[in-house]
Formats: sequence, C-alpha cells, structure tokens
Amino acid sequence: MKVTEHITKGEGKTQFSFEILPPLKGQHIQSVFDNIDPLMEFKPPFIDVTYHREEYVYKDLGDGLLKKQVVKKRPGTVGICAAIQNKYNVDAIPHILCGGFSKEDTENFLIDLDFLNIENVMALRGDAVKTETYFTPEKDGNVFASDLVKQVSELNHAKYLDEGLLNCSATDFCIGVGAYPEKHMEAPSLDSDIHFLKKKINNGAEYIVTQMFFDNEKYFQFVDKCRAEGITVPIIPGLKPISTRKQLNIIPHRFHVDLPEALIKAIIKCKTNAEVRQVGVEWCIQQSQELKKSGLPLLHYYSMGKSDNIKAIAEAIF
Repeated sequence: MKVTEHITKGEGKTQFSFEILPPLKGQHIQSVFDNIDPLMEFKPPFIDVTYHREEYVYKDLGDGLLKKQVVKKRPGTVGICAAIQNKYNVDAIPHILCGGFSKEDTENFLIDLDFLNIENVMALRGDAVKTETYFTPEKDGNVFASDLVKQVSELNHAKYLDEGLLNCSATDFCIGVGAYPEKHMEAPSLDSDIHFLKKKINNGAEYIVTQMFFDNEKYFQFVDKCRAEGITVPIIPGLKPISTRKQLNIIPHRFHVDLPEALIKAIIKCKTNAEVRQVGVEWCIQQSQELKKSGLPLLHYYSMGKSDNIKAIAEAIF
C-alpha cells in the first residue's frame, strides 16, 4: 500500500513509522530483525530502509603506488526490503539516491523494486562521500533529487530510457522526498530550499519526510512556509532521540540543526551516555506528544540501528 493510502486509512489517528540501516557488510540480516521485532507491536504501516553508496579507499602498495579499492559498507537495501515485506507483511520503503547511480542503474533498481511489488520509494540526492568536498553526481546520473523524482515519475508513465522499447509497462511508485525544517546545509536560505522542494513536488513527489529537529516550533514554521508556497502534500516529521554526548557537536555540524538550550544544558549535566540516552528519550517523548496533539497523521523515527530508545518513546506515545 502507498504511504498516502496509509495516511488516508489512518482516519486522523497518528501512526508510527521508523527508519533502519542495512547491516554492515558481513553481518547477518537477523541483526536487522532483532531491532525491528520490538517495534512491531506499535503496528507501523511502513519501515524505511536507507541506502549507503559505495565509497573508495586507497590501499598503499608501496613505492608510491596506490590502488583504488571500492568499499561498500552497507549493501542489501533491496533484499532487506523484500525480506521485511515477506516476514512482517508491512510495506518497506527503500531509499534511492542520485549519488553512485547512473540513470540506467536507477532504472534497473526501480524495475527490481517493481518486480518485488514494492510500491514506495524515498528519492534523495545523497550526501557527498568522504573523498568529496561537494557532492559529485555519477556520470550520466541524476544531479538533483528533483531530477531523480522526475525519472521515477516518468517510469510511472511507462517512459523508459530506451525509447525504442515496445509495449512497456508503467510502474506505480508513490514517491517520497526529504526536507530540512532548518534548511539544507548547502542551501543559501530556507526560502531557497523550499523553492527547490516545491520543484520535487511538481515533478511527482507525493509526500515529504523531514530531517530531524529538536524544536517543534521550527517544524510548524516550516510547514506554514511550505503551505504558503502551495505545497499541499503530507509533511511527516522525522524525529531522532539524542543518545550520546558526542552528538551535541556532530548533529549541528552535520545536519545544520539547532539544539535548544534546555536540551544542551540537560545533556551537559549527564555523567554517562546512559543518562544522555534517557534525556534524549524524555525530550523526544515531549516532542512527540506535542506533535501528536496537533493532529499529525504520522510520526517517523530514525532508529539508527537501535530500537530500545525508540521503543521507550513509542510506549509513551502510541
């Protein structure tokens, strides 16, 4: 079932969903199931599965020679989605990126998903890899998320890259996209960010999931700005409980997110990461309660491969 259909079917009741990471290369899929199992009692309509593109390392061969070696740290997004749908009978949503994919790769990826009866995709540009200062698209790949959305939308209308194909079948993907309530780190302004977000919607995206935020007012203001610009699709809040003291510095730097002073002070007082984790859970519960009270149809949580803190939040909210 499509995300938009799940929202309609919810009939105003706030639903719970979450995102998982594929296991590191060499690990068994049971590690994924072990983190999903505790959350299934909250009846998620769907589970997102991230995609991590290939990265490169250079191996020193001696005598000044370096060998470029591909490292794929978290393979398996498509397989995990198929396994989730088979095991739990719940919709799985794969992330699909511009980075690391040519348009041909993207089309083949989408064909595989269609064969597996996966009805939703989350279309993202993706971040720059460690060896890049700025994001660099793949040769013959999509440059922006809006381009990727357009390609998926065209496939939904049976428009393939090979225009010579005959009797082509149309796919029927529901397309989600990401958004930044406090603007993307590369965007010159929030208004500019929303301008390009609207382009993704105009190209065929049907719902939005936000990046994490810790001040609900930032989310509500963002939604108001989007509505004022004519963006009418569902805007699902993405939430993440802080779990380590180190994240006080990492999150603002990596995601361009402001942390409320009250949250910062509460974490600084903590003596252990276990205490930080509890503060993170309590803060996220407060956020979730306010968001749910506002009548939102769905709250989406970033689990980052761990489910214990997400379960504690879900027990208090759902």
